[in-house]
Amino acid sequence: MNRINELEQIRPVETADAPVIAAIYNWYIVHSRCTFEEQQVSDAGMGRRIAAAGASMPWLVLEEGGIVLGYAYASVWKARAAYDRSREVTVYLHHNATGKGRGRRLYQQLVDELGNTPIHSLIASIALPNAGSVALHESLGFEKVGQFSEIGFKFGEFVDVGYWQLNL
Repeated sequence: MNRINELEQIRPVETADAPVIAAIYNWYIVHSRCTFEEQQVSDAGMGRRIAAAGASMPWLVLEEGGIVLGYAYASVWKARAAYDRSREVTVYLHHNATGKGRGRRLYQQLVDELGNTPIHSLIASIALPNAGSVALHESLGFEKVGQFSEIGFKFGEFVDVGYWQLNL
């Protein structure tokens, strides 16, 4: 567990966190192009996602005053054995909790934990434009490695997606 101050802590996810994590994520499904999911995730569905994570796919939450304000996690990049040492990573904060460095602290903790595993390469996909997410990733050492033009479609518009990579 990592304590930033007396009110904020970063800790491993617990099953009981599933409803608040689902609520944070569902806001982005409904209001943003950060995720291309279109159907909201149930609390049970989020619980299943959390339960499916293994030691090399940590999920972390950031709490402030006992309230979960964000989460970050690693997932399989691709299912082929050649990619076993790669992970896709992401971070989400409650939409009213952004802009205060919380996402950076939470994401840095995830990167640090993955650095203590056999994982070698982290991949982040960013629906563009998203200056805040690009700045966050680049501040942590991720480098842009590619971009697909109009590969996603949400809210009646085609969306470009960029890929950033960090080798540990």
